[in-house]
Amino acid sequence: MPDIKKYGILGGAFDPPHIAHSIIARDVMEQTTMDKIIFIPCGIPPLKNTSVETNHRLKMTELAFGNENGFEICDIEIFEEDAEGNKILKKEKSYTINTLNELVLKYGENVKWHLIIGIDNLIDFPKWKNPVQIFQLAEVIVVNRPYSNVMEVRPEFSEKVKFLKVPMLEISSTMVRENIKHKKSIKHLVLPSVEEYIMTNNLYT
Repeated sequence: MPDIKKYGILGGAFDPPHIAHSIIARDVMEQTTMDKIIFIPCGIPPLKNTSVETNHRLKMTELAFGNENGFEICDIEIFEEDAEGNKILKKEKSYTINTLNELVLKYGENVKWHLIIGIDNLIDFPKWKNPVQIFQLAEVIVVNRPYSNVMEVRPEFSEKVKFLKVPMLEISSTMVRENIKHKKSIKHLVLPSVEEYIMTNNLYT
């Protein structure tokens, strides 16, 4: 019988990806002894809008995490294949339950999936599509986030997840975008390669 692999999923808009994403992912990976963490930039988020086009967010995600050992980038929420096997942009919104179902088909039964979310996402879990089914496909790992209160989580969800304490970094994509908008430095908030890409493509100005 083949060994069961432990894969983590860290999805998001990555608009843009920042160093807190990497630090939290690495910390979760070490605490749970996962084999790898897969970063999945969303195509069309169901609950919020994005600031830049999908191709930019995917490229920045690749620059931010693609060269780190144990990290992998997956564009499953952005592209699908047409009848000829060509990649085309998905037109439907990116729902986690759909992504999990696709990953199970793609990787087979020898993977145990772990969905990594912030406690702010768990608070919003009632708004997600088929949240109960998500627990059937993956263990949900919840990390602490600044200014989020566990008491706001619905009890039926909090009792099903695994809470992990990770470094509390008050860095967000919103902060990065605001710094750029107001011509403030984003050095040390994002990797140099991501900063260069943002400036070269004149994003968030």
